[in-house]
Amino acid sequence: MTRRALVAVLGGSAALLLLAVVGCVGAVIRVVGNDPGDTPECRETVRAEEAKVHTQRWYPPEELPGLGDYLEIHWQVRSLAGEPCGRAPGPVEWAYQGVVRLRPADARTLAQRYGFVPYAPAEPDQAPLTSPADAWPALAPFLPAAPRWLHSRVYDEATPSTRWRTAFLDVEHRTLFFTLQDH
Repeated sequence: MTRRALVAVLGGSAALLLLAVVGCVGAVIRVVGNDPGDTPECRETVRAEEAKVHTQRWYPPEELPGLGDYLEIHWQVRSLAGEPCGRAPGPVEWAYQGVVRLRPADARTLAQRYGFVPYAPAEPDQAPLTSPADAWPALAPFLPAAPRWLHSRVYDEATPSTRWRTAFLDVEHRTLFFTLQDH
């Protein structure tokens, strides 16, 4: 075999090998990229769920201790981290916000039991990560017009703390604003 023929054979073999590698990589990308959960329908369902204002009672009730037999609740959920429509490994983190209208006696008892104190935005390292000012637009209509918010770190850290919790209470308007976040 001449040198020229050898170069042609090796060159052709290299080209075929390159095409095979590119084809395999392309196939892998198509298989991984063809995530059956990541569909327009799934994304639309997630968007619809995040826009919905729920009114069913909070479950489990222990996540929001001391509310008593409250009159009404409005809450929403949003995904924070992870991909709810993907099949990639890893959890999806969810955030919840809600507004609860309490009975007058339950609002007073809650304030006393957990030592709620007047809330004023404090130093950044001492302020909660969310406040009623951060309420999602669909929940804002359920907040009092001229609130006097109280806050309690004791309540935020009360057992069970399966979710990160922040709550603000307006005793006069018998309203509790809460945020919960998976952790």
